[in-house]
Amino acid sequence: MNKTDLIARISRESDLPLKKSDKLVNLVFHEMSESLAKGERVEIRGFGSFKIKHYDGYTGVNPKTLEAVEVRPKKLPFFKCGLELKKRLNSEKA
Repeated sequence: MNKTDLIARISRESDLPLKKSDKLVNLVFHEMSESLAKGERVEIRGFGSFKIKHYDGYTGVNPKTLEAVEVRPKKLPFFKCGLELKKRLNSEKA
């Protein structure tokens, strides 16, 4: 499922116009992104949580040239699956 599929399904299941569903999905993703950008954790009970992990810089190797390359420190989003979702994925019906 991609974002367009999600918008269409929300529109269909909730009898909302497509434009309102689009606005709703975009608002949710925007607010989640803003919270993560501020360093806040985003938790959706029963689904999972998102947080930012900090990675230190290191010296890597360019696989083509085998030259040493400095990789700068970075922040990346990390998703941790919730218990209810984990159970659903591993149930006999899934």
